[in-house]
Amino acid sequence: MLGHLPYGDAAEYDLADAPTGFALNRCRVRREVLPDLQRLLAAAAADPRTGGVIRGLSCHRPISHQREVFCRERGTDREWRAISAAPPGHSEHATGYAIDFAIRPSPNCPDVEACMAALPAAHWLRENATRFGFEQSFPTANGQRVKWEPWHWRWVGTSRTAPGAARARFAFARARKEFPADPGLVDPPPVVRTIAEPPPPPSAPVEDKRKRKRRR
Repeated sequence: MLGHLPYGDAAEYDLADAPTGFALNRCRVRREVLPDLQRLLAAAAADPRTGGVIRGLSCHRPISHQREVFCRERGTDREWRAISAAPPGHSEHATGYAIDFAIRPSPNCPDVEACMAALPAAHWLRENATRFGFEQSFPTANGQRVKWEPWHWRWVGTSRTAPGAARARFAFARARKEFPADPGLVDPPPVVRTIAEPPPPPSAPVEDKRKRKRRR
């Protein structure tokens, strides 16, 4: 709808609070996201190149809340609003796998595209987030014609076999196929093992008829 794909709402029992000190507001994500999110935050905190603290601006957003977000600017038409906000039922945030990151402190730099993307911590995210299973859903000039969102990252697991990754990748299968993330995770092709057929059993030796006649 209006350039956005449909997503269902995560169940309450699948959600957990993000690590202490991460959220600027309340932040809940799928439980399987937490280990990689904690590793990402620890790596960023240990790297002086980040130049700031990576925080969580928005995480799981129920469909009822998304309706409020989408309808906030009532003076504009739906097509215009959809460039920067997904219609209810069509936001990746509903899945519990998406996070809008923010950088703090960010003096004289509001949470908008070019300013946020120019911060050292945003560069760090682009270089490192995929190591922790996160990919950027809406890069510049994306095929969905959705506004560039350098803060918006979805978790799909570090590999297809990582715990919980299969469910996340199923949720984003169409988006990942039709509108690839950048940066995004690219799995190596599956290894196809061929099993050689067993050799045929040895044939029984052919008895010499002349020898058989002599025995008679």
